[in-house]
Amino acid sequence: MTGIDSALAAHRNAVGDLVRAAERSAGTWTIPRAPGKWSPAQVVEHVARALEESAHVVAGAPSKFPTLPPFLRPLARAMFFNRVLSKNAFPNAKTGKAFDPASGPGTPAAARVRLEAAREAFDQACRDRAASGKKVESTIFGTVSVEDYARFQELHARHHCSQMPAAM
Repeated sequence: MTGIDSALAAHRNAVGDLVRAAERSAGTWTIPRAPGKWSPAQVVEHVARALEESAHVVAGAPSKFPTLPPFLRPLARAMFFNRVLSKNAFPNAKTGKAFDPASGPGTPAAARVRLEAAREAFDQACRDRAASGKKVESTIFGTVSVEDYARFQELHARHHCSQMPAAM
């Protein structure tokens, strides 16, 4: 198995874990887990949006991620991206407006469809980029490997999986 295959398999497993956590959260689907926190539906929508926009980044298309000045990207890569990968965990942080959902899929079944579609788009973009031999050009982190970008997204999904009420 190649590096990209391993990274995408781990990502697929993380999204699958999130889908299962969403299904276990059916009884509290639209109820935030605490004041100021997201409901399971909003968590799913946030991850789906991040995956869709990440697929755009990997494909070299415009995305809703912010664009940092090029001279700040190595700093963002070192302080956030590389730290997430080395610690094998995402920190608690605020998200950008484009990724802060007011609602989400109406049911856990709809969440499965939404997440799987976003994951498949991300997976295909990563496979295409890896086949081209090119790295990912992130508007936040600069140039990173496709495998590292997939691993970053895996850790993002796992971070939010742990926020589902049934997982707590």
